[in-house]
Amino acid sequence: MSKETDRSASRRQDAARPCANQRGAARLAAVQALYQMDIGGADLKDVLEQFDHRRAGHEFDGEQYLPADVDFLRQIVSGVLEKQLTIDPLLENGLSRDWHLSKIDSTLRAILRAAAFELVFRRDIPSRVVISEYLDVASAFFEGEVPGMVNAVLDGIARDLPEMS
Repeated sequence: MSKETDRSASRRQDAARPCANQRGAARLAAVQALYQMDIGGADLKDVLEQFDHRRAGHEFDGEQYLPADVDFLRQIVSGVLEKQLTIDPLLENGLSRDWHLSKIDSTLRAILRAAAFELVFRRDIPSRVVISEYLDVASAFFEGEVPGMVNAVLDGIARDLPEMS
């Protein structure tokens, strides 16, 4: 392969990465938005307006944010709220006796709900990608057994999904 071909392939890979990074940033922002709604009782419109600044990926309240796919963020948060009556029983069934969805940390609940929404209702995204992304989010917030528990619950949901034709 020529150096020019190598550079061209490298540029294509670099162009693809921001999209993935924007989705990862959107997932993190969705978890934060769901947390804010759970803890502070904020409504969907207000929370999503707060996250619009992430589209450009700039500093806000002293923090630097990666650009986020805000449309994807909106899909996740809106989807979780719309499908929560389907999502929560799946999560409850996947949790062990020691864990109950209503009793776990709000951040953990937001992670599980967002991931379950994607696994069940965004079948265009491979399950392994969804699980890996939310495992990264869980690891950013929690240590010890929590990331393993998140992995187990999400893997169980993914295994129980019917095959796509």
